Amino acid sequence: MARRSFIAIVGHGPDLEREEGAASVLRSLGADVRTLDLWDDPPRLFHDDESKARAIVVEALDRPDLAAAALRALRREPRLEEVGALVAVSVAQIARIEPSSGFDDFLLVPYVPAELYARVRLVEWRRSEFATEERVKVGAIVIDRAAHDVSVGGMHVPLTAKEFALLSYVCERRGKVVSRTELLRRVWGSQYEGGARTVDIHVRRLRAKLGAALPLVTLRGAGYRLESPLPGSGGPEGGDAARTAPRGAAGAEADGEGRGEPRDEDEDEDEDAEGDEDEAEDEDDDDAARAERRSGSSAHDAATPGRDRRITR
Repeated sequence: MARRSFIAIVGHGPDLEREEGAASVLRSLGADVRTLDLWDDPPRLFHDDESKARAIVVEALDRPDLAAAALRALRREPRLEEVGALVAVSVAQIARIEPSSGFDDFLLVPYVPAELYARVRLVEWRRSEFATEERVKVGAIVIDRAAHDVSVGGMHVPLTAKEFALLSYVCERRGKVVSRTELLRRVWGSQYEGGARTVDIHVRRLRAKLGAALPLVTLRGAGYRLESPLPGSGGPEGGDAARTAPRGAAGAEADGEGRGEPRDEDEDEDEDAEGDEDEAEDEDDDDAARAERRSGSSAHDAATPGRDRRITR
């Protein structure tokens, strides 16, 4: 039996069913809506075990100070922990919305019906996750297998073939520990002769490119585990994803340590190995440039008639 989904509207009891309120507007658009007074217990939203909340709208109106407290109470209900939430305020109260309050977006009252429903669908999309044969979505990350494309919050992120395959596999195994041996076998193939250091370097590059949108945790002596995305870690309209996607490796490593991520046993050694690899590539580029300059200089000398050449013995 399919689970019934609804939009939860939370606010001051007597105002919840007003004609211009979010509940009435969304019902007129065909949505299944359930209301809850600010001081009622969140479990009252669930009439049966088959119910699932699509989104939460907290009607703070002229009291945005109550919105954050209401959201904290809602989050204590396990079935509402990961549901996207919007706060509705009057125009005069916009400046009082705290970015740290935990809401995914805000709405202005009086509502524009089309905008209200569009923002509900947008926050529902941001929080949704799915996996099909062609596409996988984890938080703000969308993997298009058919097009071999990865985007974070709608922004394209260029990945190499191995980075793409590695990301696809850890997303498929979301919430489960994957060892380096397993990753080498499934991503690089059983015939690959390289070691676990290859996996660590590719993971570090993925973290650098995807930033906080990729909550991939290192487990000492075990491997890696992809956890639930952090709230606000990537989104459209130039949000966090736009800031995190191009970040450097140093920033990604700092994020990992900030989340209490345990450092890998050989991580320092791997960083040295990656540094050596990059330095070798730089030296090759420098040698090629010097060779090109020498070649150009020799050609210029040969083409210049009458030029004196001195040989010092």
